Amino acid sequence: MKKKVAVIGGGPSGVLAAAYSAKNGNDTLLLEKNEKLLKKLYITGKGRCNITNRCDISDFFGNIPVNAHFLYSALYSFTNEDIISLLESVDVAVKTERGNRVFPVTDKAGTVCDGFRRFLKESGAKVRLNTPVIKIVKNQQTFDIITNSGTLEGFDKVILATGGMSYPTTGSTGDGYRFAKEFGHRVTPLEGNLVPLTTKETFVSALSGLSLRNVSLRLKNKAGKVLYEDFGEMMFTHFGITGPLVISASSHLKGEDCTVHLDLKPALDEKQLDERLLRDFLKFSNKAFRNSLDELLPKSLIPVVVEQSGIDPKKQCNAITKEERRQLLTLLKNFTLHITGKRPIQEAIITSGGVDVKEINPSTMESKLMEGLYFCGELIDTDAYTGGFNLQIAYSTGYLAGTNV
Repeated sequence: MKKKVAVIGGGPSGVLAAAYSAKNGNDTLLLEKNEKLLKKLYITGKGRCNITNRCDISDFFGNIPVNAHFLYSALYSFTNEDIISLLESVDVAVKTERGNRVFPVTDKAGTVCDGFRRFLKESGAKVRLNTPVIKIVKNQQTFDIITNSGTLEGFDKVILATGGMSYPTTGSTGDGYRFAKEFGHRVTPLEGNLVPLTTKETFVSALSGLSLRNVSLRLKNKAGKVLYEDFGEMMFTHFGITGPLVISASSHLKGEDCTVHLDLKPALDEKQLDERLLRDFLKFSNKAFRNSLDELLPKSLIPVVVEQSGIDPKKQCNAITKEERRQLLTLLKNFTLHITGKRPIQEAIITSGGVDVKEINPSTMESKLMEGLYFCGELIDTDAYTGGFNLQIAYSTGYLAGTNV
């Protein structure tokens, strides 16, 4: 039987929910508060749009540290290959890069957005832009939606796809959490995730803009337990550290005192690095220590390493003791930063926390508390690492909500 469906929020999850609802014959209206759809998608992947990840779908769950089990039905119902096929059907060619990350061939997020808009138009769903939703009212059998331009009445089903709290300039201002609470849902604590980290060390400001491409990073708690470790790229900022390694590590920072340990030379074990230092000190034997590291480290990092090593910067290399060399080796293999916290939620890629998954049917995305109410995307309390995994969650949950209304 044909249903009257409202989808609130025009991000990736909302667009797919509306399109699949309309494809199933429902009278579907997508309400978006912004002047255009998919506003946040335009800035993902530094404007290139990391569409999804092309690893085996079973490997997704290891990249979802929060409530991965809840997404089993969604990810297997609408996989990474399904979203790629969908985009190719609307003339969006894709390519796979390092780490199985999928991008449009054009390297422009706008290409992906245009493809989604074509898919939505073909589905027959109606769209209203510049229409913020103020309140949702449940009558006996239907929902009324109060907007800034009047009340829309008689919806059989409502899908909430309003996004989280990150990047509020794109419209993600937490409206969906308020709607969920008004219907009795629990919203778990909200904080920024996939976000840069601040450090106690002030010397980072002197390194601001320095990018390290091949380093190993470990995040440890106060007890010394390794919470996260990986190899890749990071960058120093005036307030601390950022970059892919740091962004992923932030998922494991839960309000406790933590330290980041960088191996600046992971390709060399301690013996090999010691031999390298010996060679360099021999080569620059008559130079001051502060002038001997040009071939080993980036220029801006040298003064910081010299200071942290405790070795007299004016000391000639041929006078450096074995113990001092050991101090330097330890510093290079275990460059430690004390984390004081995360940057504000407004700077986060995603929001951690959201509508409690225990109150949502994982097979349909329907509320267990309010019949006819559905959730999808970042609004739900689940999140993943960088690499296209979070967008795939948006597509998969949007698809499931749209097909089940």
